[in-house]
Amino acid sequence: MKSAVILISGRGSNMQALVEAQPGLDFRAVISNRPAAGGLPWAASRGIETRVVDHKAHPSRESFDAALAQAVDAFAPDYLFLAGFMRILTEGFIHRYPRSILNIHPSLLPSFPGLDTHRRAMEAGVKLHGATVHFVTPALDHGPILVQAAVPVLEGDTEDALAARVLAQEHRIYPQAARWLAAGRVEFRGADVVQVRGSGVAGDWAIAPRDPP
Repeated sequence: MKSAVILISGRGSNMQALVEAQPGLDFRAVISNRPAAGGLPWAASRGIETRVVDHKAHPSRESFDAALAQAVDAFAPDYLFLAGFMRILTEGFIHRYPRSILNIHPSLLPSFPGLDTHRRAMEAGVKLHGATVHFVTPALDHGPILVQAAVPVLEGDTEDALAARVLAQEHRIYPQAARWLAAGRVEFRGADVVQVRGSGVAGDWAIAPRDPP
């Protein structure tokens, strides 16, 4: 069975979705950069080891990432899942785990990288918004896309309402991505394109409420 470590900074709702889905991965640890992260006691209650690498205790990103890598390597995971992990990882850290770090971002990348995605989507007047699971590269919110889910932007929407619909889809597609990885169905086609074997398409997609294959 392939293994994974989950990195969080807060309550870890996507972490909970991953663990509860039982996708066929051995989740060996949950690591947070914040000692008070609400997801830590939840993970411990499920029998998952937890660690804290406090970014405030380190003078630089490089120092923090070195300590984080040491904590991660103690569990020798096949994959790292970023689940609301609010740190920009250094290029050195990312290259340490090639094609092994996944992130979920609340937009249909490459649109709206960075923060405040729901507000920016509404201001831009897009008709579809959503979430993306992608492999992490040194470029922020960039990398081969594994799966996306789209939701409509409705007339009269609020930022909170749109965010809630997107989050519901995040909780569907992150476990789906984990299942594909556990089953060995994910293949790279060059540096930038991911193929999910058996799906017939590069990457995959889902329009809510349709389930991904």
